[in-house]
Amino acid sequence: MYDFVVVGAGPAGSRFSRQAAAAGHDVLVLERGEVGTPLACSGHVSTDVWGFTPDGARTDLLQNEISGARFHAGGPGERAHLFYKDETISNVIDRVGLDRTLARAAREAGADLREHHSVVDVEEHADRVSVTARTPDGKRTFDARMVAGCDGPVSRVRRELDLPEPGEKLQGVLAFSEENDPGAHVDVHLSVPEFFAWRIPRAEAGVEYGLAAAPGENATGLFEAFTDGYGVETGETCAGMIPIGPPDRVTGYRSFLIGDAAAQTKPFTGGGIVYGMTAADHAAREIDPQNPGSLADYETAWRDDLAREIRLGHWVRRAYSLPKPLQNAGLSALSGKIGVHMDKPTTLFSPESLKTLLSRS
Repeated sequence: MYDFVVVGAGPAGSRFSRQAAAAGHDVLVLERGEVGTPLACSGHVSTDVWGFTPDGARTDLLQNEISGARFHAGGPGERAHLFYKDETISNVIDRVGLDRTLARAAREAGADLREHHSVVDVEEHADRVSVTARTPDGKRTFDARMVAGCDGPVSRVRRELDLPEPGEKLQGVLAFSEENDPGAHVDVHLSVPEFFAWRIPRAEAGVEYGLAAAPGENATGLFEAFTDGYGVETGETCAGMIPIGPPDRVTGYRSFLIGDAAAQTKPFTGGGIVYGMTAADHAAREIDPQNPGSLADYETAWRDDLAREIRLGHWVRRAYSLPKPLQNAGLSALSGKIGVHMDKPTTLFSPESLKTLLSRS
């Protein structure tokens, strides 16, 4: 019997598997396809990501360094308001390469990671969980003391065990042009109902265009209008759901969710790579596979770390729906040099940020 069966080998699943295996646990990881595919997530991340990767990963994965963002209250051609730092604040990375690097690290730590294993059933019992997967050789059932659902916004583990759903799921769409743009600023357009569209320069790797839209909106139509506004042609689009708003409970009796499956994401950007891996580390530290009671310690630990940032992120997102004149007025007043961390809305209220704001008043 395994200590953990981990469903999903994205950043959260691979990070948890690596840490749990390094702690001496017997870990099986089931990935429904090939690690890293299909792509459904932006590659724009804070520099904190390198604290979760093996040595040398930055050299292999880095595509561009970002020091600021131009915010637009409307689409392409609208007035830009620049927010910046004098140093790098975020990185653009090879997103598929990140998944594969983290999966390789999990394997090197001792996790048994199997691709092309699509989970079709999960059952909790008094003394174990049973996870059934469709494999290249037919169906097979694996027993473990606990199951970790790291299988994204439409988590099979969450559904099979009737765990609560995220507050909402946005529709994400992105694609890449062949432009060679080494620019240090991303563009953020508050032109999508309840969220935004983006343009991210990736140097020789092209430019990433994307947006996230609320349920019921025509995300594809909005994306086509956005790229038409820039006058660019992009390759094949990638689409996926972005969960926003963690439920009150992300654990069962012998089960727990991490990452997008638990909606451990930033409400104001939709990004969840660093938040998911942060929660994965808490899970690896707190959960004892032989003690279901330890799941409560995981719930407490990750919420103590991230809940305030997520709560403030919801308030930041509300500004996306303000009338356009108010958006322009606010952006104009606040633009300039900033002291804000892209993963931490609490830094909006840091001494550095408040000092900068007061200097403009």
